[in-house]
Amino acid sequence: MPELFAEARRRLSDASFLRVTGRVAEVSGLTVRSVGLPLPVGAMCRIGRHTGSPVPAQIVGVRGDEAVLMPLADAYGVAAGDAVTGDGAMPRIGVGRALLGRIVNGMGEPIDGRGPVRAEGRVPLYAAAPRALDRRAIDEPLSIGVRSIDGMLTIGAGQRMGVFAGTGVGKSVLMGMIARYTAADVVVAALVGERGREVGDFLRKDMGEEGLKRSVVVVSTSDESPVLRVRACFSATAIAEFFRDQGLHVLLLMDSVTRMAMAQRQIGLSAGEPPTTKGYPPSVFSLMPQLMERCGTAARGSITGLFTVLVEGDDLTEPIADAARGILDGHVWLSRDLGNRGHFPAVSVLESVSRVMPDVAGPTQMKAARTLRRVLATWASIEDMVNIGAYAPGSNAAFDTAIRMKPKLDAFLQQGMNERAALEDTRAALYELAAEAGAAP
Repeated sequence: MPELFAEARRRLSDASFLRVTGRVAEVSGLTVRSVGLPLPVGAMCRIGRHTGSPVPAQIVGVRGDEAVLMPLADAYGVAAGDAVTGDGAMPRIGVGRALLGRIVNGMGEPIDGRGPVRAEGRVPLYAAAPRALDRRAIDEPLSIGVRSIDGMLTIGAGQRMGVFAGTGVGKSVLMGMIARYTAADVVVAALVGERGREVGDFLRKDMGEEGLKRSVVVVSTSDESPVLRVRACFSATAIAEFFRDQGLHVLLLMDSVTRMAMAQRQIGLSAGEPPTTKGYPPSVFSLMPQLMERCGTAARGSITGLFTVLVEGDDLTEPIADAARGILDGHVWLSRDLGNRGHFPAVSVLESVSRVMPDVAGPTQMKAARTLRRVLATWASIEDMVNIGAYAPGSNAAFDTAIRMKPKLDAFLQQGMNERAALEDTRAALYELAAEAGAAP
């Protein structure tokens, strides 16, 4: 009998009986200014319209006695004098195991046509990251099923890793492979700022039914409000934290941080923040660590974060890419040159790094990986010379080894999108290549 009233009790505990009402003073661009609404930044409210249903909005700034709101939907029909109602409650999202296999929007509402999701509870959207001294050490690897990363850039359970790439280099395909083949217990994927067609393609082709079964997908497309796009990232993180607190290893995939930063730029500039580096306001660079630091190990379970960064003009020094590299525990660089040669996934091992690999890979694997890195670096230095026929075989032993090993290394680093690579098999192949290169582990 008690369970019959569980949902009613939950709704009652979440309810707020305080109502504050203000009035619309001005509608300008993406924002609505309201007077008589003394609510905090981040609070949700509703804007009444004489011409239609109320518009949900979030308070993004306060100026004197005015609140700056950004609607979550089109503000057409909103006029001066319309009522704005809120209760001051900070956003929360429903969580539970029923979310597995479901696709939801930035508000946590299902959009897959399979009916409502029964939530086990509601958690704050904007929570604090685990305290530094409460985090367990990252000491075990998390296989993601991709040879080039598992072998040469091993990721630890609880690590935060960036996937940096320009447009059209294959990051979505790589993320889909990881979602299908990872050894994590649960995958939470946030697709932020994507085109609607790309979302469907990612779910059908890249992630597939196998990947979706143990995943929760949070979607906010490019045509939605910037508030919803930013909120989708925090919704995915809050959902990941729920599963982490169940003692599970969670893989959080976020595609992409750059589009989240662009959405926050719209919010910040509309709220009156001054533009700084490349037009990004300061709130963008404070938001990124707030979000990324929520990943990691906890007393129970872990969240391993993989954040894609869309690099404009393939320039790793552009502001968002540069800031992300300073926050994350390593990065994977997808090379356009490798992609143009048909080398997929286009992971450039020499331009990538995993700062946690020495703690989770072990000395044998580290020695083998260093050996193959030296071979790849040697090949990079002599490639042009070999291609024009200027190198005479036998002149340099290291050069001869690089020429002999290059096709085998390429075969190891390349992988079909439907090919699963177990961590044990990847290590065995790595040791075999290292031994053949003349430095057996």
